[in-house]
Amino acid sequence: MRWRSWIILALLPLAVACSAVRLSYNQGPVLLYWWLDAYADFSAEQSPRVKAALEDMFAWHRATQLPDYAQALAALQPLAGGKVTPAQVCSTVDAWQQRYPPVLERALPALADLVRTLSPEQIRHIEKRYAAKQAEAVADYLQPVPAERQKAAFERSLDRAETVYGKLGEAQRRRLAADLAVSPFDPQRWLDERQQRQQDILRSLRQWQAERSDATTVQAGLRRLGAALLQSPRPDYQAYADSLMNANCAIVAGLHNSTTPAQRQHAVAKLKGWEDDVEALIRR
Repeated sequence: MRWRSWIILALLPLAVACSAVRLSYNQGPVLLYWWLDAYADFSAEQSPRVKAALEDMFAWHRATQLPDYAQALAALQPLAGGKVTPAQVCSTVDAWQQRYPPVLERALPALADLVRTLSPEQIRHIEKRYAAKQAEAVADYLQPVPAERQKAAFERSLDRAETVYGKLGEAQRRRLAADLAVSPFDPQRWLDERQQRQQDILRSLRQWQAERSDATTVQAGLRRLGAALLQSPRPDYQAYADSLMNANCAIVAGLHNSTTPAQRQHAVAKLKGWEDDVEALIRR
């Protein structure tokens, strides 16, 4: 089970297309239950508890977090209408990331209660699921031919950019491809770190299960594992991640500043659509 699943709640307005926000969020407890169950293979005793915890989590999130998201999306619209600096892009990303810890903190008691009931068989199931998803990530990000790897990276970035700005022109596509070609992103390094985090989680789960750890101990451990999603406990990787973030912010700012007035208006409209959807979810 990946603890990153709880970030889905915090970043949902930015993670899905405008037309799907309301449906995805309203079905969130069910969708997230299925996603988690694919990792943990919940027992008959665990299943109703997990479902109830997710319903409670989404009710809290709707009432307490969505108003802030709507305000943040509204504040982004004037920014999207003009030129931006890399520092502004990084500041915006950081602000959204800081919305994750309160969500994790709210989830910790229920999450710790669930973790304390996991069996050795379930932990092995999680390990197998990690291995399968890691193999998928390798196939998606670490193609053996460098040109294919670069093409895949470009297509992922292009899809995200065109979701916000609409169709990019040929010069903008060339610029994006050139920027990505010199990006410090190292898929092997990212995959290694991802696997390290998975192993950190599995070691913790096995230790807590073997020692029959109390809720306080498990919550503290989950808080540590959750914090590692934002800042790696491995200093060399965190230094790399910081450098990559700065490079990505420069790429985003450069692409944004190359957009036409029509493309920026498309971005503003996209953000407004997300804001409207979040406002509708609040009123439900």
